Amino acid sequence: MLAINVSAWAQDVFREMSYSPKQTVFYLNSPKRPILSLWSDGLGGQPLRTVKMRADGKNRWTATVKGDLKGQFYTFNIGRGDTPGVFAKAVGVNGQRGAIIDLSQTDPESWANDHRLTTLSMSDLVIYEMHHRDFSIASHAAHPGKFLALSEPWAVGYLKSLGINAVHILPSFDFASVDETKLDKPQYNWGYDPLNYNVPEGSYSTDPYTPATRIREFKEMVQALHRAGIRVILDVVYNHTFDLANSNLQRTYPDYYYRFTKNGKPSNGSGCGNETASEKPLMREFMLESVKYWATEYHIDGFRFDLMGVHDITTMNIIRKELTALDPNIFIYGEGWSAGSCALPNGQLAMKANMKQMPGIAAFCDDLRDAVRGPFSDDHKPAFLAGLPGSEESIKAGIAGMIAHPQVDYTKVNYSKEPWATEPTQMIAYVSCHDDMCLVDRLKASIPNITSSELQALDKLAQTIVFTSQGVPFMLSGEELLRDKKGVHNSFNSPDSINALDWGNLQRYPGVTDYYRRLITLRRHHPAFHLGSAAAVREHLEFLPSQPALVAFRLKDLAGIDSWGDIYVIFNGNRDTRTVSLPEDSTYTVVCENGQIDEAGLRKIYGGGNVRVNGQSAMIVMSK
Repeated sequence: MLAINVSAWAQDVFREMSYSPKQTVFYLNSPKRPILSLWSDGLGGQPLRTVKMRADGKNRWTATVKGDLKGQFYTFNIGRGDTPGVFAKAVGVNGQRGAIIDLSQTDPESWANDHRLTTLSMSDLVIYEMHHRDFSIASHAAHPGKFLALSEPWAVGYLKSLGINAVHILPSFDFASVDETKLDKPQYNWGYDPLNYNVPEGSYSTDPYTPATRIREFKEMVQALHRAGIRVILDVVYNHTFDLANSNLQRTYPDYYYRFTKNGKPSNGSGCGNETASEKPLMREFMLESVKYWATEYHIDGFRFDLMGVHDITTMNIIRKELTALDPNIFIYGEGWSAGSCALPNGQLAMKANMKQMPGIAAFCDDLRDAVRGPFSDDHKPAFLAGLPGSEESIKAGIAGMIAHPQVDYTKVNYSKEPWATEPTQMIAYVSCHDDMCLVDRLKASIPNITSSELQALDKLAQTIVFTSQGVPFMLSGEELLRDKKGVHNSFNSPDSINALDWGNLQRYPGVTDYYRRLITLRRHHPAFHLGSAAAVREHLEFLPSQPALVAFRLKDLAGIDSWGDIYVIFNGNRDTRTVSLPEDSTYTVVCENGQIDEAGLRKIYGGGNVRVNGQSAMIVMSK
């Protein structure tokens, strides 16, 4: 087995192809001698030549081919089928062959002046999860469903006007299920079927046959978003491959990159038929070099790890350490769970319950999500938004960022019976994401006969809980448009008629979109809603007495932190009005009430006392 020393440089062990006009050098980590084949095209035909690679250490092979090979393609084969290797940086159509290109020629104009964006605190982020096709398969897009769509003025302008400062883009590396030779036929996939991890997906480019095109257009997208002050977070899926037998990992180094059960069968913690073995040196180094490659070559600002709970804690901590050394502004978060039992014990895995062992890494908070709208396991079961009591303590825990807080009784929290975050920036606050019912569909499924006005009111209430929590807020694209997916829970391969954003909703529900904009602006303008540290949260966040389906809190002693004095926030999930007592010695300005937000004030409350909070709404008041 090849000895691995974790490298501080983005490319070391997996530099499989190094091009220069005089020669191209190939490397491969494999237990058997590979045959290197050179091709004139990305598909079909016969090899131009084949080369037997020579040993370059234990389980490592190399070959040097003289001359200028730019424009050609390559594959490796150890007797299990051709593969572009595991770390191809450019590929032909459908990703079956690696491409020999000069990466420096893929940079758009002024790319050298593009940089990842700085962040004072991760609590300042507002994350917008999107799928290229969902967002841009629209008649007004010049490049519908493509990387370039997100560089178009309408797209960048819309995102900027919404106020978000980070886009979480669903997997954009080369995936398996879309045939790039048949893009004239409707095909849809979320991209959680990895093929080549280190090259952009061809179906999102204007020309999947030309290897440099997808790379350049991806960079143009990043550049346009950065110019607008928007960070780019890449969804990475290192926990499994599309299949096992035909994966590049298996064809290159059989049975090494995966975990197996005691009886020799593939472990399936991913729920996709296999799981990778992040604890093995080569797989660990692969993940490390991959994220560093995306961060350096493509200027990526953050990474969302799909089923992070499949990976081991040590690997995630090494990734955090190395990315911090590269740029401390790079944000890392993921799903703190698996989709099945893993071959490693839970105590070694990057599960939500183990987040205290992973400083600087965040996890999605299903505790808050399900307390607000109901459990993931039952689309029809309601919770706080339906006026049901019992979720109050879970919502309080989420508001505090899942840290230890003297007023949160974790014995009453729905899933986590103890705090799992050491800092609020380790918690991703959300109520919906791509692989679940969107919020509108969930409300329709769990609240029978819900009216349009109730739908809008509860949508606003849910997101107000998210955006006034001390965690990092996260929203699914289109929620601000009252998006629905026709009730489909898992729309990974549903057609555009299900997944595409309906931009006509901007005209149908202008009040909803305006509310989101004002809510995001409110959070951005007032640091009290994102204090950034556990100590500050415990000092300044005070919960008021809860009522059934009602949670209220106070942000206090804010001198030097916020331009406002005391801030009171009240969430009423009941259908009817509830009363909350405020101190009687102050004059209050109501800035949020009945689905309206105005930082300058909607009305005044003189003298405090009992304040009436209408049903299915949030109220925010402040006093100087």
